[in-house]
Amino acid sequence: MKPSLRAVVACLGVCAAVVLGGCQGRDEPEYAPRFSAEAPSSDPVYVFGVHPLHNPQRLHEVFSPLMAYLSAHIAGARFRLEASRNYAAYDEKLYARQFHFALPNPYQTINAVKHGYRVFGKMGDDDNFRGIILVRKDSGIREVRDLRGKAVSYPAPSALAATMLPQYFLHSHGIDVMHDIENRYVGSQESSIMNVYLGDVAAGATWPPPWRALSRERPELAAALEVRWQTDPLPNNGLVVLPEVPETVVAQVGRLLFSLHESPEGRRLLAPMELSRFEPADDATYAPVREFIHRFSAAVRPVE
Repeated sequence: MKPSLRAVVACLGVCAAVVLGGCQGRDEPEYAPRFSAEAPSSDPVYVFGVHPLHNPQRLHEVFSPLMAYLSAHIAGARFRLEASRNYAAYDEKLYARQFHFALPNPYQTINAVKHGYRVFGKMGDDDNFRGIILVRKDSGIREVRDLRGKAVSYPAPSALAATMLPQYFLHSHGIDVMHDIENRYVGSQESSIMNVYLGDVAAGATWPPPWRALSRERPELAAALEVRWQTDPLPNNGLVVLPEVPETVVAQVGRLLFSLHESPEGRRLLAPMELSRFEPADDATYAPVREFIHRFSAAVRPVE
């Protein structure tokens, strides 16, 4: 059954919040972070750019406590979270080297290396880094071919787990992604999910962490939607840093992040991220991502 009028109105409120959150700063100029002294402290401020795993408001809720933790445990340094309104805005800042530290998706990670960043770590739980495709339980969609002629939502063209992996899955199951379906890029993971719930699209792509979090918060979503298909995984989101950041600071950030899972306080910080741990990594870790991007670009659509 379609959702009741009351459910639709309630969900439109959620969508409005997501849209407004995603539009924060739309008319404000982008800025480049600096090693600057901000009163009353003279400690350098390191800007940490996290890619749009969520809309900006939720991103701050999830990652701001981590910035406070780093600031409290690294003497002579402070850390500030930078959220971006969408993938395009994040890409622009990342590739312009406007973050000291960053947590990009794997595709953005390999591109960040081309722009001078160094990989020093990553999110663990690689099994989480896969695409999932949601449908309404009452949609009647059972086979991939049932999507022909219908609309599918995704966060953004450059979202690897939530867009490229699902599109490659559809391609490998007989769908001409650029002609057989209508691709709608709706700005955030939450928006992609809500588009399915409200019946605006036949299916929506995302990845497991935001689906689990949102379905817990909104049980009506879990009752109405189901994961119809999932993709194979790739290495999870990377941790990168500019060479200008002192190695002593990078080492301390790594030590703190890679040991979060060892303490109750650290596990409390990881829980909202739907993550068990961070772990060391380097450029070679993302070789499978480079290989996938090559296959995807040749078979589905060019991304570079």
